[in-house]
Amino acid sequence: MSDSQAKAHPTGWTGWVSFGGIMLVLLGLFHAVDGLVALLDDNYYAVGPSGMAINVSYTVWGWLHLGLGILAFVVGIGVLSGRAVAQAAAAVIAAASALVHLVFIPAYPFWSIIVIVLDVLIIYALLVHGREITLEE
Repeated sequence: MSDSQAKAHPTGWTGWVSFGGIMLVLLGLFHAVDGLVALLDDNYYAVGPSGMAINVSYTVWGWLHLGLGILAFVVGIGVLSGRAVAQAAAAVIAAASALVHLVFIPAYPFWSIIVIVLDVLIIYALLVHGREITLEE
């Protein structure tokens, strides 16, 4: 078999993809908890809705977080199963999550920054090393 016909083998970097999938599942759970808190207790956050960059009620924020959380959880499971479409969707969801938490910083600063860092790590793992997990031996 020539070099051009040899199949590529997965490398040790596939652990990054697994990390990205697991973190996306956890990110989904984090968003779901944020959403439930916003829906159930408006007074929990540091500022009222008028102190946010986008002035909408915490009910809207709650549903946004809950929907994004469910979507991230499902796509994270897809990433862990090695689906390339799920990896692309996961990068988009992580970017959307980072934007949502960027706007959500006034309400919950420390947690929002932690989630943004996780989003960046997920995007890195899936875009740089995502192809390696789908390779066949």
